[in-house]
Amino acid sequence: MTWSAPTNADVKALLEKSKNVAIVGISNKEDRASYQVAKWLQQNSHFNLFFVNPVIDEVLDQKTYPSLTDIQEEIDIVDVFRKAEDCPSVLEKAIAIGAKSIWLQLGITNDEVAAVGTEAGLEVVMDRCIKIDYANLI
Repeated sequence: MTWSAPTNADVKALLEKSKNVAIVGISNKEDRASYQVAKWLQQNSHFNLFFVNPVIDEVLDQKTYPSLTDIQEEIDIVDVFRKAEDCPSVLEKAIAIGAKSIWLQLGITNDEVAAVGTEAGLEVVMDRCIKIDYANLI
């Protein structure tokens, strides 16, 4: 099974049916894209957000988890703000927790994540911004 980029209709359906989103690589620095996206989603989306960063305890008045595997809720979308080479290990954890999809943010692609994620049954989105797509499609 090979990966093909999802259409806007596919992305819209994914966003509409998803409830819990884990943001991996969240930063507590206000100038970082991960912070800005998380803040916007907190204020403008229907998602329950879970923040993952092993070196900070809280962001945007929410607890931050050291790892995806520390989250007790079922995760629909694992939204990744990490370097492309770090994404396979995030995918491994996403598969381990039974996440339904992995989303690599704008500017991030990884062929291994596309192939392994698709083979594992996850919806794979790469090189797209969840905030932009939510704002434009929902």
